[in-house]
Amino acid sequence: ENRKLIRGYCTDKTVLDCFSYTGGFSLNALADGAQTVTAVDTAEGAFKLLSQNVELNGFDSSKMELIPNDVFKQLRLFRDQGRTFDVIVLDPPKFAPTRQQVRSASRGYKDINLLAAKLLKPGGVLFTFSCSGGVDAQLFQQIVAGAALDAEVDLQVVGRMSQASDHPVLLSFPEGDYLKGLICRRLD
Repeated sequence: ENRKLIRGYCTDKTVLDCFSYTGGFSLNALADGAQTVTAVDTAEGAFKLLSQNVELNGFDSSKMELIPNDVFKQLRLFRDQGRTFDVIVLDPPKFAPTRQQVRSASRGYKDINLLAAKLLKPGGVLFTFSCSGGVDAQLFQQIVAGAALDAEVDLQVVGRMSQASDHPVLLSFPEGDYLKGLICRRLD
C-alpha cells in the first residue's frame, strides 16, 4: 500500500529510491511515468531481481540507474555533485532493533533525512520511513523536523503512512506497530 502511494508524485520526475532492495518503490515510480529512477542499495544481488522486475513489467530499463553503494556515502556523493531529485524515498532497514539502540538510530535517521532534504528540489516530495519499534511516530517526526531545520529546508507533512494491512498489530503488543512514515513536501 505504501509503495503504491508514490504513484501520482512521479510522472515526469526524477526519483531517488534509497535502500531500494528489489525495487518496490522504484517499480511503482516507473509505473507512474517517472523520467528516471535511481536506486541505491548495498545488496547488489537484489539489483538482479530489480532488473528482472523492470523487464517483466515492460518498463524502459534505460530509465533505471542502479547504484550498489552505502546509502549514507551515496547521499553525500550526490550532495557533493550538486545532484537533486524531485522525489526521494528513504526506506531503511531497522536501525534500532532494541530500545537501547534508539539514540544511535535517531542519529542515523536524522543524517539520511538531512541529506535527503538538501537533495530534494523545491516542491519535491520526500517519502521517509522508520521500522524501528523503539522509535515511535512522535520521535520520528521530531527527527525529520530537526533534519529539515539543520538542512535549512522547509518541509511540510502532507501525509502519514504505517505498516500495511498484511502486518496487523496486536493490541497486547503495541511495539509491533513498527512502521512509521511521512510524506513531506519541500516548500522553499
